[in-house]
Amino acid sequence: MTTNNGVMTDNNFYHKEIKRLLKEKNALLLAHCYQDKAIQDLADFVGDSLELARKAARTEASIIVFAGVYFMAETAKILNPDKKVLLPDLSAGCSLADHCQPEEFAGFRARYPGHQVVSYINTSAGIKAISDYVCTSSNAEVVIRSIPEDQPLIFAPDKNLGSYLNKITGRNMILWEGSCIVHEAFSLEKLIQLYQKCPEARIVVHPESEASVLRIAHFIGSTSQIRKYIRESKATSFIIGTEAGIIHQLEREASGKEFIPLPSLEDNSCACSECAFMKLNTVEKLYRCLLDETPEVIIDTTLLEKALLPIRKMLNLSR
Repeated sequence: MTTNNGVMTDNNFYHKEIKRLLKEKNALLLAHCYQDKAIQDLADFVGDSLELARKAARTEASIIVFAGVYFMAETAKILNPDKKVLLPDLSAGCSLADHCQPEEFAGFRARYPGHQVVSYINTSAGIKAISDYVCTSSNAEVVIRSIPEDQPLIFAPDKNLGSYLNKITGRNMILWEGSCIVHEAFSLEKLIQLYQKCPEARIVVHPESEASVLRIAHFIGSTSQIRKYIRESKATSFIIGTEAGIIHQLEREASGKEFIPLPSLEDNSCACSECAFMKLNTVEKLYRCLLDETPEVIIDTTLLEKALLPIRKMLNLSR
């Protein structure tokens, strides 16, 4: 129970009202797998960045409500310039996007003439607008392999993902020095200790993790690839090396299997790694967002049109 202007409300109230407002306003609720499970359960669709971008590109809804972080809602707006795109909390940022600002990155790119830019979707519209290609962790290899091998590349902003892609594609991309605070927080020492206790478990990790963690993983993949691998695997126990919110979907898709969150470096109450930005969105904020149709994501038209070009390339390559 929570207090709202002196009135006691509960999750049942929010659930009912959110469903009503979504129908009444012809709104589509998209949620990332890292969201709180209560929001995932309310969503029309739950997925990773590529899946959500595809859904946003195809929707006929009048309003898109994005339960995720800002760059995701911004991408939805780029794909739907004439639709209203809402984000429950505009301060839901991303460590990767926040530490790769357009002005600084433009200077970095200028140091490497002749290079094209592949930017991870975890960037602002400003970065996408000065990129040649955009990718997600699901399709990064496909995007990079589509580019002629003699074309030198810059990859931004995740150095861990970029290093992994260099390894599997044989490229030598110049890497921006950025990293995800969630995936870089995994403790190799705790992982080894956990695996020694559960040697039957398969270690599955996201490629944004550090090389030392990737080196001992049984499977490396995006959020959607991890879900597919686990659904199809004959193994029954998995150590999950990505944001712990994904476990809610895994429990629904692969019931009867065991999911062990990979511990982070810091000691915390849940002994797992969670994205504080993702968790800024709450059911109450989602309700208020739908009710008032605010906060809305607004992007300058010229910037939007420039950012749309590399996103379209990505979606065309990922069909």
